[in-house]
Amino acid sequence: MSGDPIEDTVRKYALQNAVFFKGRANPKAVTGKILGEHPEYRSRSAETMELVEGIVAEVNAMGLDAQTAALRESDPGLLVREKKERTYSLPELEGVSGKVVMRIAPGPSGPLHIGHTRVSVLNDEYVKRYGGTLINRFEDTNPEKIDPDAYDMIPEDLEWLGVEVHSTVVQSDRFEIYYDMTRKLLEQGKAYVCTCDADRWRELKEKKCACPCRELPPEVQLDRYDRFLDGEYADGEAVTVIKTDLDHPNPAVRDFVALRLVSHPHPRVGTRYRAYPMMNLSVAVDDHMLGMTHVIRGKDHLNNTLRQEYIFDYFGWKKPAYHHYGLVNIPDTVLKTSLIRKCISDGEYTGWDDVRTGTVRALERRGIRAEAVRRYWVESGMKAIDIQFSWDNLFAMNRDLVDGSSNRYFFVQDPVRYDIEGADSVTGHAPLHPDHPERGNRTYTVDGSKTVFISATDSALFKEAGMIRLKDLCNIEFGTPARYAGTDLSVLKKGIKAVQWVTRDSVPARILMPDGTAAEGLAEGLILEEKGETVQFERVGFARIESVGREGLTAVFSHR
Repeated sequence: MSGDPIEDTVRKYALQNAVFFKGRANPKAVTGKILGEHPEYRSRSAETMELVEGIVAEVNAMGLDAQTAALRESDPGLLVREKKERTYSLPELEGVSGKVVMRIAPGPSGPLHIGHTRVSVLNDEYVKRYGGTLINRFEDTNPEKIDPDAYDMIPEDLEWLGVEVHSTVVQSDRFEIYYDMTRKLLEQGKAYVCTCDADRWRELKEKKCACPCRELPPEVQLDRYDRFLDGEYADGEAVTVIKTDLDHPNPAVRDFVALRLVSHPHPRVGTRYRAYPMMNLSVAVDDHMLGMTHVIRGKDHLNNTLRQEYIFDYFGWKKPAYHHYGLVNIPDTVLKTSLIRKCISDGEYTGWDDVRTGTVRALERRGIRAEAVRRYWVESGMKAIDIQFSWDNLFAMNRDLVDGSSNRYFFVQDPVRYDIEGADSVTGHAPLHPDHPERGNRTYTVDGSKTVFISATDSALFKEAGMIRLKDLCNIEFGTPARYAGTDLSVLKKGIKAVQWVTRDSVPARILMPDGTAAEGLAEGLILEEKGETVQFERVGFARIESVGREGLTAVFSHR
């Protein structure tokens, strides 16, 4: 097959395969590509395979930079990777008949974090699919844990996430409703006001025994309830309890507290109320009164569902269809609101968008697209099994979204200066994006003083090897000053490394990393036009340009 034009085709596809797979072409994949496009060679498959293996061996010895340069020279169109459009969808929602009404129920203790986005996305996806209504219900019945700013921050986070809220309900506006419903339960003999010691009450419940307060007649319970609401009991002296089945095999489902007394002022209603509803009371009442048809939440709420169903049954209300998905473990991420708040207060964190946290605001700041978050949770689905959150998978989904729009630039960390002699002027060109030649090129001209900067790491390699290639420009030999050594790409085949570099026209750059550190260095001057956009620093990764100014730019690292 010597001299056969198939050799050129094999070489191109071997280069393409290598570029797409981190510098290592797979001979079987290349052979399959060749035989698929040239069926006339199938009768000589053994010979073809031998040819492919030889060329692949040559290509794999070149190094990724050399492979990329060679492919760009021979057939730049092959650098564009065909992407198969991936679909993301959820299963059909069971029990849909008529209008769908669903809700999200954040507690306003702070902004949303990545864990909160799951329930928000799932509910929003189904409401949009069925043309229903989504209610955002602030469950703010624990005054000690409320951040007043969260009432504004959470809607902002939902808007960024693309969640379309049709109405907002605040539970602290609805205390009188919960009081009225509790009174009706007392009148029915389905609830009681307990003044027992809390530990004694729990002990009796564990033993499937009634406390002395449980069997008091309704008229006594109602009198106690009036005094309960009027503030005649101190905090902890009395609670209002909903009766269930004391013989229930699950101790958590046996009689549960509906109202407790709290003197701590509420950020919205101050000290107007002291009787605070517990979530099982307020949630059950609201789910009915707001017309919920479906409730989607984690399986950590299974016991709560069982408790709430008692309230539905006592009033004869139609229950929503419940679906409980598995729990998710999110590793290596600060999510706890109280901890983040303390770190902000102590000056350790810059704010709720500090890159060391997993808040929605931090994700946005890092250039993570809302669509990537949505895709992640849709793909995770609704199964009841517990899952491990994968940041790598989220970043891969985000990479699919941002790669096509992210222009390429050089960033040189810890720069080392090199002056170059031996050439009057050297000009090189590199595309702003390898897949989008229509965007144009970055044009580099080194003349005048012929000064460049490379990273301290690359400088050490330069000294050791005696030569490097300034990517997309030229080769230089080590020395003081360095010496121009032509533009021949063949040096890459000999193991000479191509490195990122910048000129005196560069700008100071600082990249904030997820661990709170910062990479300091220089970036190409053209990048100043990219404020607010995500770019790809070659050999570093994707980053969002946060700010630009006289003193340079600050970027926030996204992912590789």
